[in-house]
Amino acid sequence: MAAAYDPAGLIAEGGAVLGVELGSTRIKATLIGPDFRPLAAGSHGWENRQEDGVWTYPLDEVWTGLAACFADLAGDVKRQYGTAVSQVAAAGFSGMMHGYLAFDEAGELLVPFRTWRNNITGQASEELGSLFGFPIPQRWSIAHLYQAILNGEEHVPRIRRITTLAGYVHWKLTGEFVLGPDEASGMFPVDPSTLQFDAGMIAAFDKQVANRALPWKLADILPKIVPAGDVAGSLTKEGAGLLDTTGTLQAGIPLCPPEGDAGTGMVATNSVRPRTGNVSAGTSVFAMLVLERSLKAFHSEIDIVLTPDGSPVGMAHSNNCTSDFDAWMNLFGEAARTLGADVDTGEVFARLMPLALEADADAGGLVSIPYVSGEHVTGFGEGRPLFARGTGATFSLANFVRAHLFSALAAMRTGLDILTRDEGVEVEEIRGHGGFFKTPGVGQRIMAAATGSRCSVMETAGEGGAWGMALLAAFAVWNPDNAGLPGFLDRVFADSTGSTVEPNPADVEGFNRYFARYRALLSAERAAVEELE
Repeated sequence: MAAAYDPAGLIAEGGAVLGVELGSTRIKATLIGPDFRPLAAGSHGWENRQEDGVWTYPLDEVWTGLAACFADLAGDVKRQYGTAVSQVAAAGFSGMMHGYLAFDEAGELLVPFRTWRNNITGQASEELGSLFGFPIPQRWSIAHLYQAILNGEEHVPRIRRITTLAGYVHWKLTGEFVLGPDEASGMFPVDPSTLQFDAGMIAAFDKQVANRALPWKLADILPKIVPAGDVAGSLTKEGAGLLDTTGTLQAGIPLCPPEGDAGTGMVATNSVRPRTGNVSAGTSVFAMLVLERSLKAFHSEIDIVLTPDGSPVGMAHSNNCTSDFDAWMNLFGEAARTLGADVDTGEVFARLMPLALEADADAGGLVSIPYVSGEHVTGFGEGRPLFARGTGATFSLANFVRAHLFSALAAMRTGLDILTRDEGVEVEEIRGHGGFFKTPGVGQRIMAAATGSRCSVMETAGEGGAWGMALLAAFAVWNPDNAGLPGFLDRVFADSTGSTVEPNPADVEGFNRYFARYRALLSAERAAVEELE
């Protein structure tokens, strides 16, 4: 860690580093010093919407949200240190991985942003997986592109660029059409040996669509990949104006390659070496296990992506984690306020979540399917949240909370079983971060039950992806020893503390019984999707 320094002076002189992440429900910004600890933070809430059957965010809300988030950060700096943010030593921008943003020659968006949450590319996913001999989940950009081709969508011949949310933001801020390795590997398969898009698969794709007479080749419309540790452009005057509407922020700030939220999660938990793993749990949930070897078989349920420095990762991803649980907590808060209690949403979570640890091990016969959207890993293109209880169930509040927390991890467990049981992937521990772990001890113990592994939460876990992105930006400018990313993160986490929970055998057995009940109820979920609008 760095020696003591004056934070106000550091910020005033432009010596801090900025990380920003556009998450599913919040845009967050973190400013760090040379000891890698947060100095100030800002945030802005936003939410996706479903329009014409597509989950999306309007792009104007990207920019109003980023400006509001930066203004909140600047306000925090002003309150704490009495200074302004006019320069930083480096910056980096991250976003929700995958999805589809297609632009024409003039840089105009051709169709509304199709986010990771959409499960509308089933045919493309299946055909490309077979073509490549490599799993292509429905969320991936190439699945969206190929599905648009299969659908005969009018915009396809006019495409000149496709990218992700993070890539789009970086492009508009710097003029550079690039991605980091992790984010790129969620668009199209990346060859770990070259850190470039897989040339053989690109050739196979171009051959597959040759009869469509498209005026572009795939390599021409994909971003360039820039590895972690490199500078990937600098903030333009126009970009500075998009971030800071007051005109205080100056151009010229170096930016590291844009990365996905999976990559920032790996960095924020120091999980980039083989045999390390982390789980990011919030609106969605994904377990990332860094692989020592290639998988033995093709698994459509598993993403193969990369760490920001290029190591292969097996990713068990679930679209649905806490959204249904959050909705129930909001309902309970509304009920409490109707009855005259003065509580906010945060207090509802803080009071009710610990009840899960007092519940029956298997949640007393209760079960929920928390599918707000489709769920690729279990084969659902759409979702309808369900809650059910057997005739002999113990319908208590504690069991209700435990059931919903268990269900938040159940789809992910489906994919995780493939990695650990079928493929024999070993991981020494799961490191957790995200909103699921905000209430001390609760999410950690539930995660240990669901994974059967010890679960560690570092003291920095609450800092999240914006902090992880700030670390990647710092890696590009604060790495005097020219260490690789694992060595750099060892320095970052040298004095880190946290807590570790070993899996309780009764909890593990209880989750397994619950998981069997959850899987049995999926047939009812299919009926609900068919019958309910």
